[in-house]
Amino acid sequence: MERAADAECPFCHPECARVIARHPHFFVYQDGFPVSPGHALVIPNRHVATMAELSADEQAALLPAVLDAQRHLDERHRPNGYNIGINQGAAGGQTVPHLHVHVIPRYHGDQPDPRGGVRWIFPDKADYWI
Repeated sequence: MERAADAECPFCHPECARVIARHPHFFVYQDGFPVSPGHALVIPNRHVATMAELSADEQAALLPAVLDAQRHLDERHRPNGYNIGINQGAAGGQTVPHLHVHVIPRYHGDQPDPRGGVRWIFPDKADYWI
């Protein structure tokens, strides 16, 4: 369900200094609590909580905005890989109820064994290759 801009929402009123790029439907934003150097968010301009609430135009523009975020991070941080993900709903770990896509740069050696990536939200199921 689309909501009006929320006075308490940090993504409805972004800090200009943290905006990396702007697009017609999204902006790329430096994460306030980065898990790696360059950690960025792709955020819709409209206050919506889930991907299902995006319009068809916004859905079509989402992946190009994520790829643009990667290009910016490639130029500035030169990562060796990425984790890209969305925490949606309280059960999915979403803490800000304004949709945002995490674009997390990964670097050789940032974890002893990065295999499994996002599967580590359930550690007992992450190392399926053993």
